[in-house]
Amino acid sequence: QVQLAESGGGLVQAGGSLRLSCAASGRTFSRNTMGWFRQGPGKEREFVAAISWNGVTTYYADSVKGRFTISRDNAKNTIYLQMNSLKPEDTAVYYCAADSSTFRWFPTVGSEYDYWGQGTQVTVSS
Repeated sequence: QVQLAESGGGLVQAGGSLRLSCAASGRTFSRNTMGWFRQGPGKEREFVAAISWNGVTTYYADSVKGRFTISRDNAKNTIYLQMNSLKPEDTAVYYCAADSSTFRWFPTVGSEYDYWGQGTQVTVSS
């Protein structure tokens, strides 16, 4: 059974940092695009960041560009999201997602991702 397990969420003050991790199990995603999405209170799910299978290509939502960094370790079947200069508007449940098709690159389209984690809560206080 394929599972994506997020960790690293929590409560942080504005301006602080958090590092999210997403560990995959049940299959390898070393040839697959993976990404992060989030859903804030009363909001729709939105794209945050994505990374290509080899880590060479990354893409970010404008709202997080320059503050968040996505990375991956294929040997550990894990991706990360380093979040710096956090703002109250970053408060959301953060979800990890994986595309089951190899080498495909539709980074921002949620429907192109086939596997999703349960999410981890990030709360940024002002």
